[in-house]
Formats: sequence, structure tokens, C-alpha cells
Amino acid sequence: MKTHPLRAGVLLSCLLLAPTAVLAAGRPAVVGVPLVFILFALVLVGVALLHHHALKVAVGGALAITLYQWAVTGFKTGAGFAGLAGHVGHEWVTLANLLGLLLGFALLADHFEKSHLPGLLPHLLPDDWKGGLVLLCGVFVMSGFLDNIAAAMIGGTLAKALYGRRVHIGFLAAIVAASNAGGAGSVVGDTTTTMMWIAGANPLWVLEAYVGGLAALLFFGTAAAYQQHAYQPIQKDDTPGVRVEPGRLVVVALVLLAAIGANLWFNLRNPAMLEQLPVIGLAVMLALLLTAPYRQPTWDLLPGAFKGSVFLLGLVWCASLMPVDALPTPSWPTTLGLGFVSAVFDNIPLTALAIRQDGFDWGFLAYAVGFGGSMIWFGSSAGVALSSIFPEARSVGAWLKGGWHVAVGYVIGFFVMLLVLGWHPHPIKQGSAATAPALAAPVAQR
Repeated sequence: MKTHPLRAGVLLSCLLLAPTAVLAAGRPAVVGVPLVFILFALVLVGVALLHHHALKVAVGGALAITLYQWAVTGFKTGAGFAGLAGHVGHEWVTLANLLGLLLGFALLADHFEKSHLPGLLPHLLPDDWKGGLVLLCGVFVMSGFLDNIAAAMIGGTLAKALYGRRVHIGFLAAIVAASNAGGAGSVVGDTTTTMMWIAGANPLWVLEAYVGGLAALLFFGTAAAYQQHAYQPIQKDDTPGVRVEPGRLVVVALVLLAAIGANLWFNLRNPAMLEQLPVIGLAVMLALLLTAPYRQPTWDLLPGAFKGSVFLLGLVWCASLMPVDALPTPSWPTTLGLGFVSAVFDNIPLTALAIRQDGFDWGFLAYAVGFGGSMIWFGSSAGVALSSIFPEARSVGAWLKGGWHVAVGYVIGFFVMLLVLGWHPHPIKQGSAATAPALAAPVAQR
């Protein structure tokens, strides 16, 4: 039975409003729900129903919510133009980093495709459904040390070559899920885990997210691989006459090294700079510019990539304007719920609030906010980036229907973590009072 887009819109509204409506008070509200949340929910419903006009909906919604806060409620940083300027000053680094990464990795994926390496891979992968599973495992591993956008774009480029451009939307959802799950356990694999590391979280705390990520991958990866094999089997033989272009691969390696190097250098040497300048996005774009005389990027791709980037930036901006002053008391049930919220609410402000509140089990939180965005195509930057290669992915209804295994895998992975590791909050700030969950449950302890 076909999934009607309206159902997706209703789901988005419920996911957004249910956990967050109680977090803001003292503002214009409808039946107890702050009006600004309703406006954001309408934007998300508009994206779900009008996915062919998603850019207009996102930009229009961002302008409407901004004007509403300027005229009625004010911003977190104050009222009027001064408050707006303060908010822009607080958010511009995140937005600029996303823009640089989305544009840069769109050009990077084209370099990788033009290297012709994907055409030589079929003989290295199993010829049946297991070939798709191995591909997803490769994306998972890559994302542990690459940015999840890069891992998703490389995975999508490989899938396009291996399946003759006929890629099931459920497999696209699995590529995004594999990139997000693979980055959730590494402090250099995702912006949210890097934020936790900078704040003082032990990298071993975040590493625990791989327990859930691997369990989820085993489920959704297998389901998606069968799904893709039934839709379009993997290419069995290498493309005849293909010769690898090493120069393109050199550029790909240099750009990825620039991203990884900038991330590690500033995290270790000057973490404050990461909050002041979009150094990772700048590093990627600078590497592409410096290597352009050696191998020219396809600059014509930038207008299309820019549209997709503006769409995501519009949603991130809307999320940053939400008056969420605190998260629910840290516990495993509320953390499970944050994963679903992350599908429609930017995970960067969620993580910032969690760090400020403290008292979470950071491995669980990294898994939840990192992987949760995979459940909807615009729930993570990796999903938005991949949709630039596969525009058919820009349908919430089709994504939910085809990628059902991602949501189920998220729940399975979370409860595997709970049973194997147990919930153990680690306060980053010494002496924090939020050291124990309010809702306890009998789970296995380490």
C-alpha cells in the first residue's frame, strides 16, 4: 500500500511537538504549545507534502519564523535587530561549515566518480545481496575517520556505478544510516561527537556507540541489501575498458586529508577556533582550489549543490530559533526519544543543550542524535548531500516506506546497547548534580 505524504507530515509534527512542547513557556501558545513550535512543524509538514518545492518551503519558513521572533518574542540573544545580530553571530560558524562541506564534498564525489575506480570494484564484491551489505559496511568504516557527508557521498557514487544508476530508495536510506552510525562512535566522525570531545567527554565514552551502531547495521544493512538485490542486482563484472585515473584519486585523498587534518589539528591545538571560524569547511574548499590546476573540479555542479545546501541551512536556522531551554532529565528513555527528535530537529543544538545540562551517558547520546537523523532524508546533512546525486530521495513518504528498516534498526541498536552496556551517565563537569537518571529500569550493568 502506498504511503501518503500526509502521514509523514503528521508523524513529523508528532515527533517534533511531543518531546519539546513542554520545554518552553511564557510565549504565545496554542493549546499549551508555543506558537513558534507550531510554525516549525508547519515548515516540516510543508517539506513532507511539497518535496518538489522543499527549498521554497524551507527558506520561506526560515524567514517567517525569523520575522515572528523579531516582531513578537525576541531571540535568545535579545530583542530586535540586536538580538538577530547576536543570534547570527552565534550560528554563522555552523552554517558556514555545513555550506563548505556540502559544496566541497559534492565536487569531491564527482572527482571520485571520474577516477573510474568504481568501475573496477565489481569483481571485489560478492555478486549477490552480500555485495550491497559489504558496501554499506565500507561506508560505516569510512565514516569513523571521514566526515559522514563524505562517506555518504562516496557510498552513493559507488552504488550508482555498481547498480547501473538504479538504486532503491531504501538502500539510499541505508547508505545515510551507515554513514551516521559509523560516525557516532568516533570523536572525529561527526560534529556532535567532536562537540562532546571539546567539552571534555572521554573519547572512550563515545566509542560505546559502536555497540549499537554495529547491531543496527547488521539489521538495516541486511534488509536494505536484500531490498536492493531484488530491485537491481549488483554488476557482476568490471566495466569493460575502464582505466583508473590516478590524478583524481590523489585529489580525493588530499581533500579528505585536509578535512581530517583541520579537525584534528584544531581539536588538539586550539579547539576554541572551531567555534570562531568554519575551519573544516574552509579547509575542504581551499584544498579543492589548490588542486584545481592539477585536476579541474566540475564547477557546474555547484549551483545544484548550493540549492540543496540552502535547503538544509534553512532548516538548521529554524531549529536554532526554537526556544528549547533544556532537555528532559537525562535517562535512557528520554535519550531514546531524542533520536526520533533528531530526525526533524538539528542535532547540533540538541547536543549543545545536552552538554550544558550534563549527566548523560554520552555513548547513548552520540548514537541517538548521530544515527537518529537517518530516519528522514533531511534529518542529517548526509541525507541532504546524497539527495543531490539521487533527487528521487527527496520524498519523506518514499523514504519512510523504503527505509523502514533504518527506524527499526535504530531501536534494535539502542536496546542492544542497553542490554550489553547498561545506562551509565558520565558528568563532564565535575560536581554536576545530574549524575543519575530520573527514570530507572532494570538493565544489565557492566
